[in-house]
Amino acid sequence: MRKIRSRKAVSPVIATVILVAVAITVSVAVAYWMGGISGQYTKFEKVEIKSAVCTQDGDLNWIVAVTLKNSGTAIATLDAVYVNNDACTNGTTPSTPLATITSDLSYSNAYQLTQGEEQAFYVWIGATYSTLSSGTTVNIKIHSAGGMEYPKLVELV
Repeated sequence: MRKIRSRKAVSPVIATVILVAVAITVSVAVAYWMGGISGQYTKFEKVEIKSAVCTQDGDLNWIVAVTLKNSGTAIATLDAVYVNNDACTNGTTPSTPLATITSDLSYSNAYQLTQGEEQAFYVWIGATYSTLSSGTTVNIKIHSAGGMEYPKLVELV
């Protein structure tokens, strides 16, 4: 029995230092783990319409150049464009005068904006579409796959 009593244990100061070091290590590991989990669930899309500039071509059709920027933390998938709540059809630069509204962004041509990316697209509004004339303000609305809508009022020149 005397042999067991003569042994000394770790000093209380060393034990406290080891305990604090283990607690700090575990808390740092938990903080990194929780940060990774919360980052996955707190992503959001936020698309800003930086500019919408209207010009007119030789056939008196309007061309609206819209510049977008994704300032959110998630990828924004844009899938539709509306002019005065009428859906645009898909197209490219039209070669004939338009009687409708066309955009190079639509359901069949959805594209994605990554975080911080800036992108431009065009909306062509035919001179015979609706009862529009120069000086009229139209509501251009971009729809995302996440269900968000981003409106912009544009005056036709």
